[in-house]
Amino acid sequence: MSPFILAAAEIPLLSDIVVIFGLATLVILLFMRLKLPTIIGYLLTGAIAGPYGLSLVDASTAVEVLSEIGVILLLFVIGMEFSLKSLMAIKKAVFIGGSLQVVLTIAVTTIITYFFGYNWNIAVFFGFLFALSSTAIVLKLLQESGQINTLSGRTTLAILIFQDIIIVPLVLFTPMLAGESDNILLSLLYMALKGGLVIILTILGAKYLIPQLLYKVAKSKNEELFLLSIIVTCFAVAYVTSLLGLSLGLGAFLAGLIISESEYSHHATGKILPFREIFLSFFFVSVGMLFDITFLVDHILTILALVLLTFVIKFLVVSLSVKAIGSNFKESFIVGFSIFQVGEFSLLLAKEGLKYELLDNITYQYFLAISILTMIITPFVLKRREDLACRVLNIPVPKNFKARFGDKIDLPSGEIETDQLSDHLVIIGFGLNGRNLAKAAKRANIPYVIIEMNPETVKVEAAKGEPIMYGDAANSVVLEHVNIHKARVVVIAISNHESTKGIIINIRDATQNAFIIVRTRYVNEIEAMLKLGADEVIPEEFETSIEIFTRVLNKYLVPKGEIEDFTHDVRFHNYEVFRTLTSDNGNTITLDVPEINFAGIKVEKDHGALIGKAIKDINLREQVGINMVAIKREGKTKTEITGNTKIKLGDIVYVVGRPEALEKFEKEVSI
Repeated sequence: MSPFILAAAEIPLLSDIVVIFGLATLVILLFMRLKLPTIIGYLLTGAIAGPYGLSLVDASTAVEVLSEIGVILLLFVIGMEFSLKSLMAIKKAVFIGGSLQVVLTIAVTTIITYFFGYNWNIAVFFGFLFALSSTAIVLKLLQESGQINTLSGRTTLAILIFQDIIIVPLVLFTPMLAGESDNILLSLLYMALKGGLVIILTILGAKYLIPQLLYKVAKSKNEELFLLSIIVTCFAVAYVTSLLGLSLGLGAFLAGLIISESEYSHHATGKILPFREIFLSFFFVSVGMLFDITFLVDHILTILALVLLTFVIKFLVVSLSVKAIGSNFKESFIVGFSIFQVGEFSLLLAKEGLKYELLDNITYQYFLAISILTMIITPFVLKRREDLACRVLNIPVPKNFKARFGDKIDLPSGEIETDQLSDHLVIIGFGLNGRNLAKAAKRANIPYVIIEMNPETVKVEAAKGEPIMYGDAANSVVLEHVNIHKARVVVIAISNHESTKGIIINIRDATQNAFIIVRTRYVNEIEAMLKLGADEVIPEEFETSIEIFTRVLNKYLVPKGEIEDFTHDVRFHNYEVFRTLTSDNGNTITLDVPEINFAGIKVEKDHGALIGKAIKDINLREQVGINMVAIKREGKTKTEITGNTKIKLGDIVYVVGRPEALEKFEKEVSI
């Protein structure tokens, strides 16, 4: 017999992988044709292949291990996209909103379960189970829809983070509820010490260790080594937290936070995403394998009633918790419609309940049915969460309550306000041409961002304050981070012909609006670049930098005479003007760009010196140097600004002032 056949026979997981991926491919193809969420397809795949279906999979334990890797990679990617600075900016949502949601859910569930005749300890354990929501499903859907960085998206993430943290004490309390004789006070103290140790290690790693390590790795320009170092960081931190008795998922999230503090996070995200998708599919399949369809059919009415009860209770508790931290009703309802389901960590906690006999088999099957059904309906509800929130707001209410809810609002159009760069310049490559262009853009007060693959250049220029990031512009994740779809001009200033073609293709896949200017050495390359989507191709290295900044300044409507004078000085001094920024008579060269700007700035913090206070009390004009002309709140723009007007979380504030004053104001209210 062939050794390959023998190996396949000795590794049952190999045949299971073939079955799972083969069946999943057929199911997902069908679901895509029907325009149904792929998550439900994976759950259905598990139900069909599992022990309650056709029993096609034997190595269920191995499948669960692979599924845990998927959850770890998901939380790792989320951590990389969510920095410590961002986390502290919404600490109120994490610690106050999250704790309110968990405590209230446990309290309400305990009361209802106790009313149904369960002992108080079992009732409290049910509260533990229903307090948690699905981090894996919700965050995946928010990422796919691009809503992770919206106000409601960050609030949702904040509460989910708290839930992932609170799972640790819940696991510790579970044996105590079962009557174990553990010392509660000692266990809590031990847990606090371990949590403090993890936080210290995270801060030290983010500040000193990982940035230096990734700099050395990126400097080698070996992509395989870069990927390996990222994966090792993820699983090493997860392993350390597991040794301390904390969850693997929490460790993975902390590992992502560590990397997020470096300039390599977005490049790393693009490398990890394909692996995350593969392993995460195992998680949804493994959950589906627990689903006993026969039990569901036999008890369908009871289960549907419990699903509805779960939906209503969690929606109300979450909405109340989010409203308590200062959000408006619309944002509160949006978050409530996002995390009403029972989570994957609840499934892990339920297994602990079986172990300590807090759950019997029948109760466990009821819980599984409720959990999986709430997971199944999550994509449908989350997709329409803004629409549903607006419909709830538009429900007729008594007049005496009308002021609390506010006026009726229009249903959302689907457009999402963002606070990222807009109408900006993207410079790809920071060689001679890129540097000259950046200096010209800076002098003309044109917002720009730089993408560069040389880690040493990134490190040096970032220290000087340049808006530069490490990454491959052929990576769609890197392009998304610089908000490529809102850029006015993109300049590709690298010398590699093949890389340039790949970058043009990726930019055009992301947007058709950006004006792409390409630098190339040879005339015979122009036609190919134009066919791929470039708008202008400039040959010859010496003239490239002159032509690029001239055309960019034209796009920003700088007067033609000033551009010609600037170009004359560049040619006359053979680029010396870029180093001295002076003309031949010793006078400083200036461009006539208005010094007063108008900007719309989104308020992302729920606390601060300027937030929640009347304008007349904070002396906005005197202290910051800006004038407020309008506020957009809950979809409506108000131009009547008085001394009693207050700035609140979620507002878009339209202000006029000098660039430095606008920057100062943005730092006060944004992340």
